[in-house]
Amino acid sequence: MATVGVYAGVLFLIIALYCGLDPLKHSAVSQFPDFEAYRVDFPPWSEIPSVSDQENLLQKAEIRFLNQIQGPESIAFDPRGRGPYTGVADGRIIFWNGEAWEDFAYTSPNRSEICDPKPSPLSYLKNEHICGRPLGLRFDKKTGDLYIADAYFGLMKVGPEGGLATSLTTEAEGVPLRFTNDLDLDDEGNIYFTDSSTVYQRRNFMQLVFSAEDSGRLLKYNPVTKETTVLKRNLQFPNGISMSKDKSFFVFCEGSLGKLTRYWLKGEKAGTSETFAILPGFPDNVRTNEKGEFWVAIHCRRSVYTYICGLYPKLRKFLLKLPISAKVQYLLNIGGYTHAIVLKYSPDGEIIQVLEDKQGKVVRAVSEVEEKDGKLWMGSVLMPFIAVY
Repeated sequence: MATVGVYAGVLFLIIALYCGLDPLKHSAVSQFPDFEAYRVDFPPWSEIPSVSDQENLLQKAEIRFLNQIQGPESIAFDPRGRGPYTGVADGRIIFWNGEAWEDFAYTSPNRSEICDPKPSPLSYLKNEHICGRPLGLRFDKKTGDLYIADAYFGLMKVGPEGGLATSLTTEAEGVPLRFTNDLDLDDEGNIYFTDSSTVYQRRNFMQLVFSAEDSGRLLKYNPVTKETTVLKRNLQFPNGISMSKDKSFFVFCEGSLGKLTRYWLKGEKAGTSETFAILPGFPDNVRTNEKGEFWVAIHCRRSVYTYICGLYPKLRKFLLKLPISAKVQYLLNIGGYTHAIVLKYSPDGEIIQVLEDKQGKVVRAVSEVEEKDGKLWMGSVLMPFIAVY
C-alpha cells in the first residue's frame, strides 16, 4: 500500500508540474499567460432555483431561418412592428421584410471579404474586431433610431433607414469599452448599458467565463451632455439589461454569479441596487414584455461541477491548465452539452414560468427572448437559426 501511495504522490506531482508549466500549450488558457481565476460568491446551493419544465416545452418550438443567419444574439422589432431585426456573427444587422433577409445596418467601416459567410457562428471570432459584432439592439420608439451595443465598437446608433452606425461612446472615465454587451433606454433618452469586461474581448468569452474576473461595468450615456458615467463597477460578466414597464428601475444580469440585480432610477432608493432574483444558471439577455414581466435567457443550468469550481478558483485554474481544449472545458462548465432554459419573472422577482429543452434537441442554446403578439422569439449567439414558441 505504501508503494501505491508513493506512485500516486509522484503522479500527482507530475500533473501539478505539468499544469504549472503547461509545456505543450494545449490548455484552454495557454494563450493567456496572465490568466487568473477568481472566486464566484455563489449563494448557498439550496437557494438556487430547482424548478423545471417537466414537459420540455421548448422542444415544441419552431426553428426558423435555419442556416440563413449565423448567431442572432438579439432580436428587435421597429416602432411599426416590422421585423425581426437581428445582429449576426459577420457584423451585419439584418431585417426580415416578410419574404427575405435584407441588410439594414453595420457597425464597422472596414468590412471586406474576411467578413464573408462562414460555416458557423464561431468561425467569425478571429475577425470580429474588424467586422464588428452587434449584440444588444434597442429601438427608440419615438424616433425610430436603432441603438446598438457592439462588442468592439462600443455604443452606437443608426437612423430608421439604416446604413453605417454612428459611434456614441467608446470609453468611460478614461477606460475603453472592451466588451459592450447590452443596453436599454429610459423616457429621457438616457442609455444604460453593460461592458462585460475591460480585460477580455468577446472573442475570448470562454476565457472570461473561466476566469470570472470582476472588471465588468454598468454604465449610463447621457445623449445631451454626451457623457458616459459608471454606475457600478467590479461586476463579474454583466450582460443583459432591461427597463421595468414604469421605468422606475431596470434589471441587469450578472453572468458569473447567475443573478438578476435591480437598479433603482426613481423613488427613495434611486441610485441603489439590490438582488432581484437568483437564477438557476448562466444568464445572457433579459427582456421586458408588455405586462412588465421579465424574460431571462439562460445558456444552461448550474451544475455541481461549475458550482464547486466557482467557489474554489485554485482548483478551477488547475483544471484549466490540463491539456483539454477551451471548447471541451466550456462544455464541462455547462453540463456537457448545450441545453436552453428561459424563465419569466414577475415585476417583484418571482418565477412565473419555466420553459426548457433539457436534452437540447430543438432549442440547443438561447441568448435572448423577445415576446411579441403571443409568441416568443428566441435568438442565440451560438446557433444558425431563430426559434419561435
